[in-house]
Amino acid sequence: MPRSSPRLAAALGAGILLAPLAGTAAQAETVVPRHAINICQSASFYANYNSASGPYGLKRVLPYGDKIGHTPNVHPVYNGWAATFDFGPNDWGYMRIECIGGYDSW
Repeated sequence: MPRSSPRLAAALGAGILLAPLAGTAAQAETVVPRHAINICQSASFYANYNSASGPYGLKRVLPYGDKIGHTPNVHPVYNGWAATFDFGPNDWGYMRIECIGGYDSW
């Protein structure tokens, strides 16, 4: 009769305990951006950001007071370029973090 290893038994026991958790894989929930406005006279709004070369794919220039969204400590900021939602045409892009302000003003 084969003899079982204590390590094997412990590993199998841990696997049995963790098996129910595997069925409930964590999913990232969409976070609604916090309402803010563009506080710069104008701000370039780019389609994406590349860590090697910076922002790329200029979509448009946002005027002062444009309704945007960004949630600090949730949406990413890369080298001062913040993931931002433009509520005008309802799309995501990147703009300078210092141009985001007036949180919860609308």
